[in-house]
Parts: sequence; structure tokens; C-alpha cells
Amino acid sequence: MTSTTAPASDALHVAELSRVNQKITDGAAELPAVTLKDGSRVQTGTVATMLYNIALYNAGERGAVEQELKMAIPTLFKVGLFELFPPQQWIDGDNPGRSFVGTHARAYQNAAG
Repeated sequence: MTSTTAPASDALHVAELSRVNQKITDGAAELPAVTLKDGSRVQTGTVATMLYNIALYNAGERGAVEQELKMAIPTLFKVGLFELFPPQQWIDGDNPGRSFVGTHARAYQNAAG
């Protein structure tokens, strides 16, 4: 899936993910953003933070964790995660956090056309 986000919106999204992704670091260093071949920028650490947030979700946390998981979805599409593991694979099974991500990834994919 290619980026359909405007550059200003893209920059805002990267900045928001940068803030969220700090939860997996010691806080001493900021994770870099990288530019993909299509020119879009993505925040590194997003996959690791998603895995961390899935564990929090599975432990019963909601609210901010749900928003952070949804916020990661466009980046996860950009880096090809959902080509490797389609949303339906995330939905299937007995992991509530994976199912949450898969359900919202499918909705994002359907909305993007």
C-alpha cells in the first residue's frame, strides 16, 4: 500500500508515533524516522511498540493503548507488515490484542480502498 497522506499530515503522524514509541526506550534517545522508497516517512520502533501495547491490551489495559495501537496501523501498512500477515490472520485465533489490531487494520484497509 502506498502512502496517500499529505506531507504535513505525514509529519504530524511521525511526531505522534515518536512520542508513543518512547515507551519502549529508556527515554535517553529519540528513535529516528526513516524515509521509505515512496518518499513517505515512518517512525522506527512502531512494530516493537505495537507488540508491547498488545501485551498491555491482553493484560486488560484499554483507552490510550487502544488509540496507540490504531495510530500504528498506517505505518504498519507502509512497511508491509500486513502484506506478510494479512489482517484476517491477526483477527483469527485467541489473542485479543492481535484481534483488535487486525480488526482495525481491516477497517483502515477498507476505508483506503
